Amino acid sequence: MTMGLGSTTQAYGESWYWDNRYSHESGPFDWYQKYPALAPLINLYVPHRHQRILVVGCGNSAFGEGMVDDGYEDVVNIDISTVVIEAMQRKYSDHLPQLKCILHYINATLLARYFNDCYMINTKLFAMLPDFKMDVRQMDDFQTGSFDAVIDKGTLDSILCGSNSRQNATQMLVEVWRVLKDKGVYILVTYGAPIYRLSLLRDSSLWRIKLHVIEKLVIEEKSERPLWELTNPVPMENEGSSVEAAVLGKNPDVHYIYVCTKDESLKAGPKLEAAVH
Repeated sequence: MTMGLGSTTQAYGESWYWDNRYSHESGPFDWYQKYPALAPLINLYVPHRHQRILVVGCGNSAFGEGMVDDGYEDVVNIDISTVVIEAMQRKYSDHLPQLKCILHYINATLLARYFNDCYMINTKLFAMLPDFKMDVRQMDDFQTGSFDAVIDKGTLDSILCGSNSRQNATQMLVEVWRVLKDKGVYILVTYGAPIYRLSLLRDSSLWRIKLHVIEKLVIEEKSERPLWELTNPVPMENEGSSVEAAVLGKNPDVHYIYVCTKDESLKAGPKLEAAVH
């Protein structure tokens, strides 16, 4: 989905906008891509089903549910909107045996406080716990190095549409870097081409970055080959300015996927030289 222009997009970074929107939306909605389309890439960079995954700005998406159905055991869904978190809890409360990790990890921090970090799960307790929301710019309740992967479909883009966009986006990326384990991956799905996103990613934290692309309109049974194979990284230079013209063509109709690996060893070396591969 492509975001439009105007006053509505300026509110994408505000919690009140999402509370209002989700109050009027009953069905699930996935920004950009659904899980089946991205599963090959997720499986490539998050190969072990026991790895702990954070989905930021989950909204009312079925993405986390798709991951659980695919066998992932530790899926953490967070969102800035209390309305949507409460709706997600109501939606999945009758299916806790199958989807308990979704609700369990929405309330992961609260459970840790009650059980001293011992995750002894009793499904009857979920009805007694309050809803859990979190601002991705300030995830203080998550310890440093808590996650193996962070997945973002449109959350950074939403923040970039709001006021103080650069500052807020940088705060978000710094927090994402912090909560990741060393060698953990931040998988960013965005409409932003490398010329617009690489500098933001590089300036915020120390990453090793790979670029993947997926066509915006995926027709499940189409016979022609995709513009670019999803699991193959797209070659790019440091600035990313040659990608569209030399590899993908002019104005490709794709979503860009930046796989950013946290690498603490980069602290000792040249930032720009090591950041993009």
